[in-house]
Amino acid sequence: MKNLLFAFGITSVLAGTASAQSSVTLYGTVTGGITYANNVQTAATSKSGKPVGAALVGQLDSGTAGLNVSRWGLKGTEDLGSGLKTVFVLESPINENNGTLGLGGTLFGRQAWVGLSADRYGTFTLGRQGDPSIEFVSPLLPIWYIGNNAFHPADYDNLNFTHRINNSIKYMSDTYRGFRFGLLYSLGGAAGDLTQNQIWSAGFRYTGAALSVAASVVNARNPNNSLYGTNANATATGNNLGFVGSATAAGFNPAIVGFASAHTQQTIAVATTYVVGSAIFGVAYSTAQFRGLGSVASLNPKNYGGSTNLRTVGASFRYQFTPFFRMATSFDHTAGGSAGGNAGAKYEQVNLAGVYSLSKRTELYITSSLQHASGVDSLGRAAVAQIGYLTPSATNKQISVAAGIKYLF
Repeated sequence: MKNLLFAFGITSVLAGTASAQSSVTLYGTVTGGITYANNVQTAATSKSGKPVGAALVGQLDSGTAGLNVSRWGLKGTEDLGSGLKTVFVLESPINENNGTLGLGGTLFGRQAWVGLSADRYGTFTLGRQGDPSIEFVSPLLPIWYIGNNAFHPADYDNLNFTHRINNSIKYMSDTYRGFRFGLLYSLGGAAGDLTQNQIWSAGFRYTGAALSVAASVVNARNPNNSLYGTNANATATGNNLGFVGSATAAGFNPAIVGFASAHTQQTIAVATTYVVGSAIFGVAYSTAQFRGLGSVASLNPKNYGGSTNLRTVGASFRYQFTPFFRMATSFDHTAGGSAGGNAGAKYEQVNLAGVYSLSKRTELYITSSLQHASGVDSLGRAAVAQIGYLTPSATNKQISVAAGIKYLF
């Protein structure tokens, strides 16, 4: 009997130890608020050939893509011994207003990956995930402070994590003397052509006592499908970069929608921040080149050829006034997109935000953005403003003001 009790006790201790070495965590963010925007399109064209629109006040959350969104997820680890662990993440976006799934209704459309992590050697993962720019460059941008309305036009550089990469293999190193790097390769999945729809990416970040520097490159073949077409509601043959619009419907992403026929999109991003007391100063640069325009004839109604690019230079300032209250402001200048003989467009945007923390988990926020557009957009039309994921303006100006609450769990 004593031996039996002893064996039972040992088994119980080992079971408890094994349990302690494995964990699964439920986490998420719920964000909801009210947004005002002026000049919102109701139609992309009219009898005069110009967009028409009106002011809009809407009960909105922060969108279902991007860094500041409502979402829930599961993440877990299992200790395999000798510093080796199994890791996974399953993460789902939520439409906070009506409880439906975002990103086309995909259950774990935001992230779904599994892999192995080894002490000192880094982490190797497989699945649907973000490229290294999301790990390294994005955290240095003011989007984290200001919200989804502060990203670059149409999120052409994907620094707001609008698009995920399917079928991807990713390696992230451990941090060594403040330096960390990452690599990603996405299998194209096309029979007989290894490079069709493939994506490769690399990036790094250095984090010091005050200075942080990051850079990344992402190369996507057939970006209309491999990068922009990875959600459940994407189309295999249509335009996934945006919507042209019509006399009865508003457009979407006019800054890039005309470049869906590109053979390759290559995006380079660099960002740095410097901390002085309670202040953070930041500058960033990103550029995306759309190469081989016209490679998909059905997506090239303007008969574009060659290449074009968009580029953004930005600066930001963030200040923590008290442990509970912070503010941030930023300015971005975006230019480019010349194609078919037009000179391209310019987009200038100013953002301002304030956040008050009621607790470690609950924040109240107010954000405002002003964008001015000029020149000719990707459709060969007079450029119109579009802030964040909002419907584009009917004019070259747009103002948005949003206020709400964010809860983290």
